[in-house]
Amino acid sequence: MSRYDPAATEPRWQAAWDAAGTFRATRDTSRPKYYVLEMFPYPSGRIHIGHVRNYTMGDVIARYRRATGHAVLHPMGWDAFGMPAENAAIERGGHPADWTYGNIADMREQMKPLGFSIDWSREFATCDVEYYGQQQRLFLDMLDAGLVYRKAATVNWDPVDMTVLANEQVIEGKGWRSGAPVERRELTQWFFRISDFSDELLEAIDGLDGWPDKVKLMQRNWIGRSRGLQLNFSLTEEVHGHDRIEVFSTRPDTIRGATFVAISPDHPIAKALERESEEVKAFCAECRRLGTSEEALETAPKLGHDTGLRARYPFDTNFELPVYIANFVLMDYGTGAIFGVPAHDQRDLDFARKYELPVIETFEAVDDPAPVADVAFVPPKDQTVRYTRALSGPEIQTANEAIEAAIAFCEEHGVGQGVTRFRLRDWGLSRQRYWGCPIPVVHCETCGVVPERRENLPVELPYDVSFDQPGNPLDRHPTWSRTACPKCGAEARRETDTMDTFVDSSWYYARFTSPRAETPTEAEDAGYWMNVDQYIGGIEHAILHLLYSRFFARAMHATGHLPASAIEPFDALFTQGMVTHEIYQTRDAQGRPVYHLPEDVEDGRLKASGETVEVIPSAKMSKSKKNVVDPADIIREHGADTARWFVLSDSPPERDVEWTAAGAEAAHRHLARVHRMAAELAAAPDAAPDDALERATHKAIRDVTLGIDSFGFNAAIARLYEFTATISRADAAPGAKRCALKVLAQLMSPMTPHLAEEVWSMLGGRGLVADAPWPVADEALLVEETVTLPIQVNGKRRSEIVVARDADRAEVEAMTLADDAVQKALAGSAPKKLIVVPGRIVNVVV
Repeated sequence: MSRYDPAATEPRWQAAWDAAGTFRATRDTSRPKYYVLEMFPYPSGRIHIGHVRNYTMGDVIARYRRATGHAVLHPMGWDAFGMPAENAAIERGGHPADWTYGNIADMREQMKPLGFSIDWSREFATCDVEYYGQQQRLFLDMLDAGLVYRKAATVNWDPVDMTVLANEQVIEGKGWRSGAPVERRELTQWFFRISDFSDELLEAIDGLDGWPDKVKLMQRNWIGRSRGLQLNFSLTEEVHGHDRIEVFSTRPDTIRGATFVAISPDHPIAKALERESEEVKAFCAECRRLGTSEEALETAPKLGHDTGLRARYPFDTNFELPVYIANFVLMDYGTGAIFGVPAHDQRDLDFARKYELPVIETFEAVDDPAPVADVAFVPPKDQTVRYTRALSGPEIQTANEAIEAAIAFCEEHGVGQGVTRFRLRDWGLSRQRYWGCPIPVVHCETCGVVPERRENLPVELPYDVSFDQPGNPLDRHPTWSRTACPKCGAEARRETDTMDTFVDSSWYYARFTSPRAETPTEAEDAGYWMNVDQYIGGIEHAILHLLYSRFFARAMHATGHLPASAIEPFDALFTQGMVTHEIYQTRDAQGRPVYHLPEDVEDGRLKASGETVEVIPSAKMSKSKKNVVDPADIIREHGADTARWFVLSDSPPERDVEWTAAGAEAAHRHLARVHRMAAELAAAPDAAPDDALERATHKAIRDVTLGIDSFGFNAAIARLYEFTATISRADAAPGAKRCALKVLAQLMSPMTPHLAEEVWSMLGGRGLVADAPWPVADEALLVEETVTLPIQVNGKRRSEIVVARDADRAEVEAMTLADDAVQKALAGSAPKKLIVVPGRIVNVVV
């Protein structure tokens, strides 16, 4: 009898799928389509067990949908541009392209043994000239449509990587890659007009029924629609042509508690003061070194500089407020100026205490009024409070009511106007680096900024660049930036900024529908395959990648590259949990942790020395802490199907799963058991169906189908364990068991495709199980013919009876009275009461 040998069988079935072209996606209008996509990886050079979990989830869905009759698109690509490749070139020598394509080759070879049902013929990397050339075409089309523009803007500048960073790439005021303190700089940048779509992007979230609620909430908060008041504080003296400060506030109900006005270091008035005061210049420079994102500014110490200017209170021009430059006010949100209300804003209170400014309350709690001390009083806007200094309305009202009353009052008196603003800013896409998609414009002294002609695309990156100096190698290249103006033909200079890598990943889902097309998309293919029916990826991409992709789909529709039906590109989204592993550490002589690989530890001790290790459970896998699991090791030891089975079986897919050697070994033993059962039954003669086994088979079909449909992969696998045990224990003819085992192979095929093919073949299945239609449960066989009823005597369970599901009350009562436990309790007497709850329980009162 053959033994389970995945090292031999798995490559054989992968070769069979390749030879048959099993997973090549084909547009077929006679069948429903299904597009499943996992967020594509960055080619770091090694896949990890988290990749295995992510792509196995997608593979289960893809294989299942093929079996249910769908034309399936399940592609793979690489998010290949970005700073890590440049950093590797600097650290190790070589070229970013060589490093990137070498890593892609390595990761592809690591992924293929896992048996994913990927159409590899559609593979591309975002650094392929073919791909980024079409991205340049999209850029020009969006430029023509007014969706791209150029302006001077304050940006996050990483002085080590010497490039612009998005706010989300600034962690605690430092660059996410370099760790260097980030500075604010003003540079001329290219921007996408994503803010023009703020309302639409926000309203459409309500229709994303297949998205997790937590992701939709994160998107809503990021777009951040707020209703407020815009008004002017006039200055007591003009400053370089500025006689007022425009302020936007979402809490105009608190304006009578304002005790100062604060402006951003990048506000026009602050910049004017910088030109004439070294003190102001030094303060603003310090602010620009302290961080740039809203989160960083919220958590940083509150710093201010009293400009000496005074602003008149809008409702009493005899009342003046000091004007500060403050490090926590952002120029790109609102108007770059605020009025500070310390009593009802913690940030303002911290600032006021530091600079000894008054604290004036405008409302208090209705039941327990208390003066503000060290904590600002900021109740929910729907909570009723007592207003002591309201602009308008009753004394007791909610903040929501008072805000609208304040806006109405100000509009009526010509002091300000109600406006709706969004937190979402336009998307700055310029990056000062080499390894990215070149922005296809040129700079001409006569014509200005001129788009490259489409027939001149792609604008290719030069290979002969040097990384021996900081900064963008394109700026130093002797010839690349020299070109002719597409408009007048005069000598001109290419744009040396490249695009943010978020651009690359914001439309790849559309390119997969026709990856070799000579335009960004092909109408028939995009019309057939879009939208992505199921998108799978990490929660860490819940905001920017998904938001940018939603914007890009709209922009691609506006420029003729996607149908209107695809402006929301992802019908369903699933965010999976991580794969974790214990950390094993000892301590050196100084008490510092020393980390050890899992294979170096056995029974809580180091194999080499016997030293006891300290165990940190359920930790995120980290190369630095050596708690990583290499899928290649698992495949070599147990096979790919074991890795796939384990990462799906141990917990719900949205939660973290902890990898353990014992768990992997248990998974392998179970798969070997299924193989052994197939080998034992392979030659069994045909036999009539066994009623009990056939019912169990159809219940398993129903339950596994429901599990896959609902992303309950762990529940589906639990049901498969149970079904395997049922087949093994069944008192049925071997031929009947063989039939049940063939169905088991079909049900296991999405999770363990190699073993399923082997079992299917051993049991005489026709063709590939990957091509076999999904089994359908017979509803008639799902109906239970009998039901078990517990019997309670005086409220305590004493026994149970098995009756026909359609048994009448008299039959149930007779069986109950004949039960030994009931007779013993009655001791020859008649029951006081006998209550039958049909299909549920029998109660006997003695």
